[in-house]
Amino acid sequence: MTTTFSVPEFSIYPAIDLRNGYVVRLKHGDPNHQTIFSRDPSAIAYHWLEKGARWLHVINLDGAFGNTDSSNRKALDQILKVTQIYGASVQFGGGLRTEKAISTVLDLGVSRVVLGTVIVKQPIIVAQALMRWGSEYIVAGLDAHHGKLMVEGWQTEAGFSATELAKKYRNEGLKWAIFTDISRDGVKAGINLEGTIALAKESGLAVIAAGGIKNQDDVRKIKECGLAGAIIGQALYDGSVDLVDVLC
Repeated sequence: MTTTFSVPEFSIYPAIDLRNGYVVRLKHGDPNHQTIFSRDPSAIAYHWLEKGARWLHVINLDGAFGNTDSSNRKALDQILKVTQIYGASVQFGGGLRTEKAISTVLDLGVSRVVLGTVIVKQPIIVAQALMRWGSEYIVAGLDAHHGKLMVEGWQTEAGFSATELAKKYRNEGLKWAIFTDISRDGVKAGINLEGTIALAKESGLAVIAAGGIKNQDDVRKIKECGLAGAIIGQALYDGSVDLVDVLC
């Protein structure tokens, strides 16, 4: 039986993408098109939290790509120490493909984990995670490129649509999902609002919009449409969006 959830409060999630311990942004999710914004992730966390953010969206890109991620794990620990000072929360994903990996980051103090590849490759892990920790701790990361769902660091086609998977896991108790249009990510091409709204309506999930936000008007539209939140990356880092203004 499908579970009924209350409508969540809209939240803004500044993105902190980690690679080799640095804060970076990728164009279209391509590891060969990378810009380094900071070599001090904790300073970036402090910067967004000082401006009023209550959530940070932290992604371990090395983990997502299947590479050694010890530097990113150290950076996550530093970020969590900063968020504890502000009473803020971290949503974390990238390379979490076992129940032990999920448990480890939740024990560190992460408030919500983003699962991507395992929702396609190992659904039993998702089911177990939902049973063990509950719907508030688990997010499905649904990343699409020209309508095709991608996994393994956005490198492999999943063979399912985002809506198919969203409906499946909704019936198993999933509440949260992030929908990212990879073709727009990191280049401020404008949010795929139509696709994000459709996913939310068809699945009944609380959907957080990501990928391509270019200005404050994009954020306003996302909020007005009843979506659960917005993850903002490139537009915050280059100043196109003022975090203080969109948090108001």
